[in-house]
This record gives sequence, C-alpha cells and structure tokens, in this order.
Amino acid sequence: MARRSILQGIVVPLHRLPNWSAWLLGDDEKLRLRTSMAALATGMMTCYTLFMYVLAEANGIPASFVHWWGALSVGGLLAATVAVRTGLSARLGDPSLTLLQMKWALTCNAVAYVVGGPSRALVLPVLVIILMFGIFGRSRRQMIYLMAYSMVLYSAAVVLAAHMQQPPPGRAVVLAHLTIVLASVLAGTLMCLQVQRIRGRLRQQNIDLQAALAQNRELAIRDMLTGLLNRRHLTDLMHLEARRSQRSGRTLLLAQLDIDHFKRVNDTYGHAVGDRALQRFAQAVRASVRECDVLARWGGEEFVLMLTDTTVEKATDLLERVRQGVAGLDMPHPGGVFRVTMSAGLAQHRAGDGVERTLERADQALYTAKASGRNRVVVAPPASASEPRSACFLQRSEQGTAPQAEPVR
Repeated sequence: MARRSILQGIVVPLHRLPNWSAWLLGDDEKLRLRTSMAALATGMMTCYTLFMYVLAEANGIPASFVHWWGALSVGGLLAATVAVRTGLSARLGDPSLTLLQMKWALTCNAVAYVVGGPSRALVLPVLVIILMFGIFGRSRRQMIYLMAYSMVLYSAAVVLAAHMQQPPPGRAVVLAHLTIVLASVLAGTLMCLQVQRIRGRLRQQNIDLQAALAQNRELAIRDMLTGLLNRRHLTDLMHLEARRSQRSGRTLLLAQLDIDHFKRVNDTYGHAVGDRALQRFAQAVRASVRECDVLARWGGEEFVLMLTDTTVEKATDLLERVRQGVAGLDMPHPGGVFRVTMSAGLAQHRAGDGVERTLERADQALYTAKASGRNRVVVAPPASASEPRSACFLQRSEQGTAPQAEPVR
C-alpha cells in the first residue's frame, strides 16, 4: 500500500492510457508497476544519451564513442524492461530487476564521468537520481551494498579521469572531485534510507490500521460475551437470506432458543456464573449445528438460529439433538456443577412474509414450549399468515413423544 501510494503519480497516468497500454505494460497490476518503472528508467537513459550528444559536440568527445555508449546504456535497460514485461524475470529474487538496472546505470554513468571532460560535474545529479530508484523496494542491506559499489566505482572514475586529462589536474582538484562524488553517493543513499524508514512506518501504520478496522468490524457484528453474532448483524443476514430464498426457492428456517429458568441461575449462583453458563451454552450449540447454520445471541438468555437448505423435519431433529446435548451439559460453579435445559421454537419462512413475521411465529412456538413444561422443541405449523395467535403448534418434549397439538396458553 505504501509503495502504491508513492508511485501513484507515475503509475496512475499510465493506467489511463488507451487499451493498447494493456498490451504494452501488461494486465496484472504488479506487472504494470514493474514494467512502468523499468520503462521510466529506459526513457530517462534515452534522454541522458541525447544530452551526451550535446556534450560530445561541446567537449570534443568522438561521436562514435557516444554511439557505443548510448547503445549499451539504453540497450541494457531496454533488455531489462523486456525481461520484466515478458515475465522472464518473474521467478527471480528481484522480479523487477531494479538492483541490476541500478548497477548498470551507475556503471554507464561512471563511464560518462570519465569522458565528460569539463562537463563531467553534470554527471553527479544523474548519480543521485539513479540512487533514488533504490527507494522502490530495495532493502537496507542492498542500499548499503549499492553505496559501497558506487563509492568504489566513482572513486576509480575520478582517478582515471584525472589520469586521462591533459594537462593533469592538481592533487587538490582531484581530492575535491573525489570528495564531492563520495558526498553525493552518501547523501543519495542516506536520503533513500530515510524515505525507506518513512515508508516502513507508513506500511506498519497501515497494517495496524487494517487490523484495527478488522477488529472494529468484528466487534460491530459480535456479541462480546459469547463471541456469537449479535442481533443487529443476524437481522441483516436474515433479510439477505430471505431475499435469496425468494429468488431461488431455498428453504429458510428460524429457531428461537431460550435457556429455561435462567434467572434462577443468576439469582442462585451470581451473574459471573451465569455469564460462564451462557458461554458454555453458546459453545455447545455452535458445536452441534452445521457449519452453514448461523447462530446469534438475541438478548439475555435468548438465541436465534438461522438454518438454510434443509427441511423442517431435519431442522427439528437437529434442534432435538441440541436440546439433549444442552440438558447433559455440566455448568460449573464454585460449589460444583449444575445443569440447565433449553426450549426452542422453530418456524419456516414463507414466501410473502417478512423476516419479522417468521421470527414472531418462532417466538410463538417458543412460548408454546415454555407453557407446555419447557425443555422441548415446538414447530410452528405452515399455516396462512392470517392465522390467529391461538393456533396449534407441534411439540416434541424431553420424553421424545410424538408430535401433538397443543394450544398456546
């Protein structure tokens, strides 16, 4: 992300080129970035070569030398650009070939310093520009290596240029040239390292920000106590699933789960034990249902389970297994363990009904389970939406009795 933001001013305009830019730079974003930077270096070296022709005429440098120098300088970077664009460098440790291109450009620039004559001082800004390319993805170790390579290379270039110059310059002049060259290399490297440190901090800040955002998103959809989805997020999911069910005909069932006599737990053992009991209950239910089923804490000791792609019979069997598992679950407290039971109401979503209506029917079934003695699963019948609240419900008790009609009281 940090690298992308730094290069945005270069890469984005290239992305806005006509369709042929995809053929020229590639379709993959990383490939476009690498190819763009390699092409930029090649273009700058081409301009540098044209500048060398001007210097050659002013300083008496043979044109044939500039021909060969330009061909090697531009040709080397152009070959690297082609290797990057065609993917030949993709398997290398440095797929962008930045380190290789920098060493090639530094070497060609050092040669230009040797033959530049009185205008060789103009080579130094180019030296710093080349080192600036180290900002883009080079490690601290690589930058120190490039600094050492440049210092040795340009020290040799200063000495060789002094040896070739007629009449030879004084020792003080050579020392001054050497000092300026080494200072330029050192300054360019330190600037790169400083920018890299800033980029590193920005990258870490971005990682921390993304982690914080992910945590905030998780907190926004999770119940803090049980770790289940919260009521607001499940409501959104239920509306989404209801629309899918309307389009595709997939079955959607909602179940209301409630821990029986949970207030007694809090009153007898305290709220801390009650909180642990809610956590154990949530873990037990989550472990008993399918991966695709969605369980959420609705409020207090009430939970809602959303089931899809199943039948009422299979959903009822699943809830019965959950009920039996909860009934056999030991809930610890300071003096030992206790057990709780669970009541559940199940309703199948009907075309044309809202999610709220389906939840209401499931809640009515749960009310029937509570009124009928608790510790049982009750299924709301697939009756018409106009059916009054005193409708009959099918119940399955802890004894596993056959479904029977039971009015709501």
